[in-house]
Amino acid sequence: MTATDPRPRTTTRRFPAGFLWGTATAAYQIEGAAAEDGRTPSIWDTFSHTPGKVFGGHTGDVAVDHYHRFRDDVRMMADLGVNAYRFSVSWSRVQPTGRGPAVQKGLDFYRRLVDELLAAGIEPSLTLYHWDLPQDLEDAGGWPERATAERFAQYAGIVAGALGDRVTRWTTLNEPWCSAFLGYGSGVHAPGRTDPVASLRAAHHLNLGHGLAVQALRAALPADRQLAVSLNLHEVRPLTGSAEDLDAARRIDAVGNRVWLGPMLEGAYPEDLIADTATVTDWSFVRDGDTASICQPLDLLAINYYTPTVVSHVAEGGEKPQDDGHGNSEHSPWPGADSVAFHRAPGERTAMGWAVDPSALYDLLTRVSSHYPGLPLVISENGAAYEDEVGADGTVHDPERTAYVHAHLDAVHRAIEDGVDVRGYFLWSLMDNFEWAYGYAKRFGAVHVDYATLARTPKTSAHWYGRVARSGELVAPQEV
Repeated sequence: MTATDPRPRTTTRRFPAGFLWGTATAAYQIEGAAAEDGRTPSIWDTFSHTPGKVFGGHTGDVAVDHYHRFRDDVRMMADLGVNAYRFSVSWSRVQPTGRGPAVQKGLDFYRRLVDELLAAGIEPSLTLYHWDLPQDLEDAGGWPERATAERFAQYAGIVAGALGDRVTRWTTLNEPWCSAFLGYGSGVHAPGRTDPVASLRAAHHLNLGHGLAVQALRAALPADRQLAVSLNLHEVRPLTGSAEDLDAARRIDAVGNRVWLGPMLEGAYPEDLIADTATVTDWSFVRDGDTASICQPLDLLAINYYTPTVVSHVAEGGEKPQDDGHGNSEHSPWPGADSVAFHRAPGERTAMGWAVDPSALYDLLTRVSSHYPGLPLVISENGAAYEDEVGADGTVHDPERTAYVHAHLDAVHRAIEDGVDVRGYFLWSLMDNFEWAYGYAKRFGAVHVDYATLARTPKTSAHWYGRVARSGELVAPQEV
């Protein structure tokens, strides 16, 4: 599929019965209450309080105060018409040091949230880890250390014991690529380390933590619970058709995608990844039996997508653009890919500078489906940041976001028409929030947040998306 796919359109673009229409958030980005009810700092608390790490010195101390306003936020979701909500649990709110017994007040918050969602007819979809490692565990070495994977499995069992009777859909990790390679490689995310060996060690132990957590969840949850992992898979495109550019794309596919898909779904790391990174590490941190522990049966594969990745080969000493969309750093988040350049994809751009290209989402879905037939997919994140402003009449008109989501839902619908088993779509994000190293400067929300008053105002895109969610039919933006 391309942006101008010539195939005839179906008269009605209706999604399958039971399709999940959701919104998504992450704990550190929305909860606030950073030091309440026993919560201790995570790596993002430490990182955001470190001068120069986050735009404007912004932190998630208050964020959008979801911890105290969750009932109103759930009511807002119900009013919009979505039927699912993807949220993450703050590890340090539940288990402050990453060890030992849970803090019941922390678990009680999530119990209340889940109960509120269920009462509103909204299905909770829980993510165990969205980048906020307890600082105590980072002080002990963080994800580059094997013990962190083992701690994560224990934490998974604690949360399953508290919420397993009410939550059906469980996700272990969100975007482990960012945790490993932005957190330990380029340093633009917490904990801000810049060590390529540590980044690959972290990748392996995130994989291992996922596998051990799946085992812990299977042991603690009812048999009908659905387990997934959420990966920001890169739709990698070579700049040209040359053999060198094709090899550059292969390298980025290896360290961006197959570093997760290989061990998680096939039980082995790709041989070309091992060869590409041989000058960085000998991978001796992978122990016998690790890949078997990682490769656990999943019920869903969750995919986050925003924009394609365009690469080329660069000869030694040549000009090397590094526009990979993952922040600015002198250190690369791509170990083993020193000869690869990153280029801006053509076309319209969001406020993040990311190209708008729904055809890449279609290509990604069809490619993953053909490689892993029989494994259902869900879009766990998709959305866009724009420069939204409140109008004189109090409304927030964001036609660019509506057009973005419409085009990407159209790509999802075409993939379903072509036989891809996509079970749901979660819009990123429910509301404007702390956008990691960008602080509060980038607005991804379907709901506008006034950061001075924390007042919520659904944007026009939220009302449009709600109509689509309620009807299950993709209506054009101008029809609303």
